[in-house]
Amino acid sequence: MSAAADGTPSVLHVDMDAFYVAVEVRRDPSLAGRPVVVGGTGDRGVVASCSYEARAYGIHSAMPTARARRLCPHAVFLAGRFDDYTEASRRIHAVFTSITPLVEGVALDEAFLDVSGARRLFGDGAAVASVIRQRVRDEAGLDCSVGVARNKMLAKLASRAAKPRPTPTGPQPGPGVVVVAPDEELSFLHPLPVTALWGVGPATERRLRRMGVSTVGDLARVPLESLVASLGVAAGHQLHDLAWARDARRVEPSRPSKSIGHEETYAHDHHQMEPLRREVVRMSDAVAARLRAAGLRGRTVTVKIRFGDFSTITRSRTETAPVDTAPALCRAATALLESVDVTPGVRLLGVSVSGLAEAEAEQLSLDAAGAGDWEAAARAVDEVRRRFGDRAVGPAVLAGGSTLDVKRQGDTQWGPSGGPDGGRSR
Repeated sequence: MSAAADGTPSVLHVDMDAFYVAVEVRRDPSLAGRPVVVGGTGDRGVVASCSYEARAYGIHSAMPTARARRLCPHAVFLAGRFDDYTEASRRIHAVFTSITPLVEGVALDEAFLDVSGARRLFGDGAAVASVIRQRVRDEAGLDCSVGVARNKMLAKLASRAAKPRPTPTGPQPGPGVVVVAPDEELSFLHPLPVTALWGVGPATERRLRRMGVSTVGDLARVPLESLVASLGVAAGHQLHDLAWARDARRVEPSRPSKSIGHEETYAHDHHQMEPLRREVVRMSDAVAARLRAAGLRGRTVTVKIRFGDFSTITRSRTETAPVDTAPALCRAATALLESVDVTPGVRLLGVSVSGLAEAEAEQLSLDAAGAGDWEAAARAVDEVRRRFGDRAVGPAVLAGGSTLDVKRQGDTQWGPSGGPDGGRSR
């Protein structure tokens, strides 16, 4: 919990309004005022973001794109442009860090800020929130909503209350900033549906409803012992605390990555090993490049496979020496893939590396002997890509037509898009 010495709320949750769509509208103003859906545009795609005009038709994020098309056939459906969203996110987060170093990025489009040290310069939490909204609009051309409270949970719920509202006649502006004062916390929190709390998913909601709980206030009135008996010690205590507006988590400005990986859902299931081997090369090349860019190496390589019936398995192996080159990662991932029978049809494939450590912290070993040539080649590849783009050089197996089919961070992360290549060439 973070509050100034006088009890003034100092935790902010900043959430961009329909972020991906807003970036698209900034690029193409003719989309303003229209139902717009961003995400995977193919049959297996899902919605990443949608305009408030589209939300009025019942469309929401994580909805299958096919269903969104049925709800609003005249909407504009766009495949995501991850590079554009990443660049917009950099601008936004630059605004945040210019105000306070205590910024915890949650996603490209949202973050928690502890502004207790910025009050002397900018004023109280509400004043800081207003400054942030104006600067984000001026410097990034985008709108955001801000919640201000004494802890992270309440700040996040407050930012949701600050947002615009979709209506059949068009979006209605929200307040933009909502402050939850200490003496108003329970009156703000208790009328909300219990699903507003972290940790209340479908299964927990069903258990709580059997106990007669539908709102946070209902939950607060359930004895702790009953919650523990029904939900377990950890979940029972957590939900009891949240129901009484207690959240001790602090804003953590630096959270090291636990793993780096890529995964992709395919427009059609793969039943043969050969195309999947090529996909492992694609993903290994991309994951290795991200490891090196972050100055990291990892020991545990994991392959994730989801079959056509949505059953999912993972296979992992831990290397004797940490890896950050595509050949080393590809060898491990290919061996893992080949241990699996893919004939039922692979819908999704992923490659990731965990057990991460800074590259300079690696100790030399006999297992690493001979790896120097590959490391020098990897550095050369990184330099070429830095100067000429990520499709300038890559594994020969990815060559096709006039370009390289390299894996880019964010492409197809919302499922395959339309077109023969799944929308990769956009």
